Amino acid sequence: MPEGEGLSTAVPVESEKPVGPRSRKGIQTRARLVDAAKEIFKEYGFLDARISDIAERAGLSHGAFYHYFDSKEEIFREVAAGVDEELSEPLSEVILARSSTATPHERIAEAIRLHLEAYRDEAKIMGVIEQVSHYDDEVRARRHARYKHDNAQVAGSIRQLQLRGLADPELDPAIAAVGVGAMTSRFAEMWFAQGFIDCDFEEGVEQLTRLFVNALQLKDKADRTDDGGTRRPDNPR
Repeated sequence: MPEGEGLSTAVPVESEKPVGPRSRKGIQTRARLVDAAKEIFKEYGFLDARISDIAERAGLSHGAFYHYFDSKEEIFREVAAGVDEELSEPLSEVILARSSTATPHERIAEAIRLHLEAYRDEAKIMGVIEQVSHYDDEVRARRHARYKHDNAQVAGSIRQLQLRGLADPELDPAIAAVGVGAMTSRFAEMWFAQGFIDCDFEEGVEQLTRLFVNALQLKDKADRTDDGGTRRPDNPR
């Protein structure tokens, strides 16, 4: 994707508690609880996970849990936000990176590889997050906000590619961003969380990259006019 689009995709996590831990020890303890909760949710799912299990896994007392979180729901929402942020990192770190000299095709291929690797590693917890998002309004709202933000970033990059003659000028950038984004996330879910796809990892990366590039009719170089100039799309959006 074009240079100059390196904006962060991080969505701030809002805690229900007005004041979080301020000391280094408090921050580390809270992080231990979140890491422990993530493992417990992966093992038992959301409904069967217990606060006592989380506290024990973190090496803390049951009462210590409530110094940092009000409920199992609250800590799950923090776990879910962290995982979603991790899966969004390739967008800002690869596709929208200001300093990258890679071609659009190379950026997309690398971003897809990193996204699929992350989803594969987080498949169990992603399955739980997908389930909980169907009935937890806050989890669903946070995920919706992140997707909306990421899609806007991708749409902006598609628009810039069109202006540079590197992508199909007839595409609506906003619709295209949602389409390729949904394809990428759903592909990962069906592959790693549901086990619907059975293929070699490298083949999966290559095929999804090919679909993404073909969908945008992506080019690494703009067409040139007879006089050596760059041919611009007739109706860029």
